[in-house]
Amino acid sequence: MKKLRLTALIVLLVMMEGCDMQNKFLYFPNDERPTKAMLAAQNLAMWQMSGSDYRGLTAASEERAPAGTLVLFHGNGGTAFDRSFYLEPFMNLGFRVILAEYPLYGGRPGKVGEKPFVADALQTLDLAYGQYGGPLYLVGESLGCGVAAAAAKQTSVPIAGIILITPWDTLALVAKSLFRFFPVRLVLTDKYDSIENLKNYPHNIAVVAAERDEILPVAHAFNLYKHLPAGRKKMWVIKGAGHNDWPLYAHPELFKEVFDFVQNKAPGKNEDAAK
Repeated sequence: MKKLRLTALIVLLVMMEGCDMQNKFLYFPNDERPTKAMLAAQNLAMWQMSGSDYRGLTAASEERAPAGTLVLFHGNGGTAFDRSFYLEPFMNLGFRVILAEYPLYGGRPGKVGEKPFVADALQTLDLAYGQYGGPLYLVGESLGCGVAAAAAKQTSVPIAGIILITPWDTLALVAKSLFRFFPVRLVLTDKYDSIENLKNYPHNIAVVAAERDEILPVAHAFNLYKHLPAGRKKMWVIKGAGHNDWPLYAHPELFKEVFDFVQNKAPGKNEDAAK
């Protein structure tokens, strides 16, 4: 009886601590707001300024974007400013790039969590489509894949294609694989269920995984890929790469191959196979 009471007490404490415990493991907000000097050094500008708030970063000089607009949602560490390395390869392929910023990151107000992140992402997509029109593509990185997948399901904006870099399948499955003997479902308040959110997505989805991902074991990317709609998916696995160093291992033509597939330019564009 005492053991049962102790177990019940532990479960109650875990449930009470749930949200805070999850957030400590899942979110690492950096409140450093990019300065004018920092932006100038990277040829960046704040996008959609409203008072002191902004929604993301984009290239300071407006370039032609015949391929359309990409909205990128980054991972749980760092800020949008730290993802400036995406601009050159994506812009060279003819895209306009918006590096979306999350609430409480990069000096923005707000709260962390799936609901505020996805709500903010939906507003960002509305603004991007209203300003630039289509086609509009989503790129997710790590946790940003979960944000992109949820936003793609909920938005009324037409999303022409999705690229997921080092993604997971569901947050619950990731947590369970990392903490096998802990009642993780009692702690999690966020779901980030990309399997559910993308099961009816009607256009092409590219998955880019890191073979030696030490943060999100690559099995989660394979499981997500397995559950994506057949005939509209393709997967690339970067050999020897880890979760954060994959750009060092990616071959120069990777993004061209990925976007050729997402844009329906590649031969065998609906091939349902991993590469």
